[in-house]
Amino acid sequence: MAVLGQIRNRPWLLMGIIALAMLAFVVNPDSLEKLFGANPGVFGKVNGEEISKEDFDDQLFMLQQQAQQQGQPTSGLEEQAWQMLVQSKLIKQQFEKMGLTLTDEMFWNQLQYDPMFAQNPDNFDAKGNFKSQEIKKQIEELKNSGNIEMYNNWLKTRKSIEYRMMARQLFANVSTGITVSKKEAEEMMKQRDQLANIDYVKVDYNAYAQKNPVKVSTQDLENYIKAHPIMFKRDASRNLGVVYFPAAASASDDAATFAEINKLYAKGSDISGGKENFQNTTNDSMFVALNSDMPFNPQYFSANQLPAGIKDKVAAASPGTTFGPYKEQNFYVVSKLLDKKTSDSTLSKHILIAYKGAERSTATRTQAEAKKIAEDLLTQIKANPAKFAEGLKLSDEPNAVERNGSVGWTTPETPFAPGYLNFLATNAKGTTGIAETPFGYHIINIEDKKSGAMTYKVANLVKAIKASDKTENEVYTKATKFIQQVQGKSFNDFANVAKKNNYQFFNPKEVGRFQGQLPGLGTDKDEEIIAWAFDKKREKGDTDIFTVDGTGDRVIVYLNGVQDAGTADAEAVREQIEPIVMNKLIAKQISDKIAAAKATSLDQIAKLFSTGKQSAQVNLLSPQLAGAMEPKVAGAAFGVAKGKLSNPVEGATGVYVLVKKSETINKQPGDAKQIAQSIASQNAQQFGQALLKSLQDNAKIKDYRIEVYNKAAQQ
Repeated sequence: MAVLGQIRNRPWLLMGIIALAMLAFVVNPDSLEKLFGANPGVFGKVNGEEISKEDFDDQLFMLQQQAQQQGQPTSGLEEQAWQMLVQSKLIKQQFEKMGLTLTDEMFWNQLQYDPMFAQNPDNFDAKGNFKSQEIKKQIEELKNSGNIEMYNNWLKTRKSIEYRMMARQLFANVSTGITVSKKEAEEMMKQRDQLANIDYVKVDYNAYAQKNPVKVSTQDLENYIKAHPIMFKRDASRNLGVVYFPAAASASDDAATFAEINKLYAKGSDISGGKENFQNTTNDSMFVALNSDMPFNPQYFSANQLPAGIKDKVAAASPGTTFGPYKEQNFYVVSKLLDKKTSDSTLSKHILIAYKGAERSTATRTQAEAKKIAEDLLTQIKANPAKFAEGLKLSDEPNAVERNGSVGWTTPETPFAPGYLNFLATNAKGTTGIAETPFGYHIINIEDKKSGAMTYKVANLVKAIKASDKTENEVYTKATKFIQQVQGKSFNDFANVAKKNNYQFFNPKEVGRFQGQLPGLGTDKDEEIIAWAFDKKREKGDTDIFTVDGTGDRVIVYLNGVQDAGTADAEAVREQIEPIVMNKLIAKQISDKIAAAKATSLDQIAKLFSTGKQSAQVNLLSPQLAGAMEPKVAGAAFGVAKGKLSNPVEGATGVYVLVKKSETINKQPGDAKQIAQSIASQNAQQFGQALLKSLQDNAKIKDYRIEVYNKAAQQ
């Protein structure tokens, strides 16, 4: 069924809503919730409406599935899942608040316009009519089939579609009331066409600061934040100091690895008592399995798929030829050509029986149950090949029925699961059998085979160049010595000692509990470090050491700041706002100097700051001046009387004082109607984002995730 195929094929769509990436803000739980604790089954509330753990887990799972399908990291998606859930709640609430209703009839009428269905031509007949009745029938059959898992998937899919429908209708209804009057258009035309000719003096912020250094205090930052509270609402966050001690292999480790692989290649392995080596072994796969850091791969590969050290040599080589040792990144390799043959292109089809825990699987059956189903089905198909088509209805592969289970033509180089490719390589045309892969059990039928390009079977003896125990111990000693030096000390001491010793130092600020990775670090310990920083027992100044799995790398972490949900900590956002605050402090100094000098002309002001007088034309619609956008200066130009000296204007790049010499009109094409249409079009494009941001800014959003996770960690 087409619908089932889509559900299987696009599980990441189950909970997705309109793609509007906006910033979400949270507020602190109220006193009662702090006293008794949040319900572990409730991760948050949006205007009193709960976001359950189940909702969150479903959304996170779908995002992880999507990431996996796209070859992206599956970690650090918690915050995205949360934001999508918050947005969906806000849209639904506003939809209902406006008295709008999404009826069942409306759902089915609008379904053809939803991207999930609109982009699939199978959902439309030859005349372009949407097959709504057929899809309804499929859903009803699914409901009555007893396949609870698939039907629940449909219900989740429908829920996500409903959110998208509500969003479209909500935005359409509200945006209808946004109009542009003739008066507004005429005013816009005036701003576009009217020019002011001015003389001015600019005191550049950067030039002034070079001669008159300005220090921005914490209080200055706090004053700015207090004046812009909405801009600085934040989730709970942490400021960290991080020092990274990589356990990189030394020159002696490299030499030891080279000696080890040479011994295995030419002398003999310890396992064989020094008698068997890679050159004389009669069982290459077993030798590799016992002595290599990478497993033996029995597949045939094209020359371009082989390691760079041998890909240009294999064509002229005979089976049995060895190459190396040679270096590939952080490995030493010796390769032996075992065989060469033309690759078969194979046409095959399959039925996938997945199980719980298999890759990309949503199945609930056990592995044993899946194997039994596959074996029984294979028996039926071998007895009657026509049963293959019927068995496709049980396949967990997306759109299996529609595609007749076909995977098309493949070669050994096709990026398929090895188990599947091995079955194709070792069986003849017409064979039907079972192959196991990480995705489940595949009932495969080989429909056709044909010869292709030359391929090569190679045994690779690989030794990783890695830090020795001695090197790891040296790194550990260095890391522990450092933590002893800084324990109980200030953050400045922590940073200064790290920098003095040329250690890798990072200072991630405003780290969120669920952001997944630390800027500058990117190890498998990042999530653990973040969880450590958010432990409620943790205090500012705490330090700890972490060991990266598999590498011996050490990470020393210093907790430098603890910010609860609310207004951002001034020092945490210093890098972000210090330039702005500094310019404001400079602007005040400049304005005070002008007032103290009682200057009455541009020449006097220019002399006061050792700068020159300039001339320009400005207008309100495009207020460019000396390569910078200066709307305040343009506003002052049209606000000051002709020939009069303006007050100092705090611009974007400096303080300006100007004299307006004249105003002129430069009439440009376009009438009021055209301008109104242009403005309306721009407003429509920006409306959706603006509305959603407004809903978030004014919502009561409570996030209990940190509290829930901390409770779970203590149990």
